[in-house]
Amino acid sequence: MGAKSDEYYTLQVVIQKINIEEFLSMAEKHPVIDVRSPGEYGHARIPAACTLPLFSDEERKVVGTTYKQEGREQAIKIGLDYFGLKMRKMVEEAEGIMKCHAETVEGANSRIVLVHCWRGGMRSAGVAWLLDLYGFKVYTLVGGYKAFRNWVLQQFEKQFRLKIIGGYTGSGKTKVLKELEKKGETIIDLEGIAHHKGSAFGDLGEPEQPSPEMFENTLALALSKVKDKNAIWLEDESRRIGDINMPLAFWNNMRKSPVFFLEVPFEERLKYITEEYGKFKKENLVNAIMRIRKRLGGLNAKNAINYLLEDNTLEAFRILLAYYDKFYAHGLNDRESLDELLTKVPCTTVNHAANCASVLTAYKNTITV
Repeated sequence: MGAKSDEYYTLQVVIQKINIEEFLSMAEKHPVIDVRSPGEYGHARIPAACTLPLFSDEERKVVGTTYKQEGREQAIKIGLDYFGLKMRKMVEEAEGIMKCHAETVEGANSRIVLVHCWRGGMRSAGVAWLLDLYGFKVYTLVGGYKAFRNWVLQQFEKQFRLKIIGGYTGSGKTKVLKELEKKGETIIDLEGIAHHKGSAFGDLGEPEQPSPEMFENTLALALSKVKDKNAIWLEDESRRIGDINMPLAFWNNMRKSPVFFLEVPFEERLKYITEEYGKFKKENLVNAIMRIRKRLGGLNAKNAINYLLEDNTLEAFRILLAYYDKFYAHGLNDRESLDELLTKVPCTTVNHAANCASVLTAYKNTITV
C-alpha cells in the first residue's frame, strides 16, 4: 500500500526539451504554441505557430521590471498571481488548438504539443508544466524563439542553386513562376511572402506587409524545405520589396545566379499592365505616382496623373512603363558576368503557359550545351 501510494501521488513530469532542428521537424505534424506576449507574437513568430500568451504585454512588462528591480523570486511570485487566474482558460484554449490541428493535419496526434517562449525559460516551462499536468505530451524548444532566429539567419548563408525569372515590368514574371510550380518545379514566391509586387504600385490589392523579421522567418522555412539537389526558381527582384529588405547574403546569391529574361514586346506588356493595375481606384494610382514623382520627373508625373484623370489609363501607364524599363535595365546590367548569366527568352505576348514552356526549353538548352 505504502509503495503504491507513494507512486500514485508522485507527479511524473515527462516534458522533453528538444533542439531547433527536431522542433521544426515535429512542427510539420504537431501544433506549435507560442506563449510569448501578444506584442512579441504579432511582431514575428515561427510560421504556423498559435498564440497562447502566458502574460499580456502589460503583465510581461511588470514581471520584467520586477525581475530587474527586486529579483527573480519576487518576479516569479507576481507571475504566479497572473498565471493562477488563467490556468483553466489556457488548458481549454490549448485543447481547442490541438483539436483543430488534429482535424486539419493528416497523421497529427492530438495529445502532442510543442511549446516555446523567447529564450526557453520560465514562461514555456510554466505552460509546459500545466499542459503536461493535464495530460498532454509536451516538448519545449531549447533556447526558445531566439534559437529559431539564429537558425533563420544561418539559412541565408547557405549557397542555394537558384534560377531567376527576369523581364521588364508587365512581363508576367510572377504568373510564369506559378506555371513552373504546376510543372513540378521548385519555386519560392518572394513577392507573395512579402505581400508586395515590388514597385510603387506593389501594395495595391495586397494585405499589409509582414515585419522584415517575419519575412525572413517565412523565407528561411521555405528554403529549408527544398531538397538539396533541387534548384529554386525565383523572380528577379531588387533587394527592397516594399518596406522589406531581403537578407544580403541571399540576395547576393540571387545576383550571381542565371537569369532567364522574358523578352516581351513593350506594347504587349503595356496592354497587360494596364489590365492588371487599371482596375484600381484612381486615387490609389495617383498616390503611387506621387511616391516616385522625383525619380519619374515632374513633367512625366504630371502627364501621367492627367491621363489618369482623363480616363486614359493606357497612356498613363505608357509613361510609367518606360520609367520602370530604365529602372530595371539598370539593375539587370549591374551584375558581374552578366553575359554568362543572362539567357534571353523570346516571347511574342504575355502568355504565362507558353512563356513558361519557353523558359524550360531555354533552361534545358543551357544544361545540354
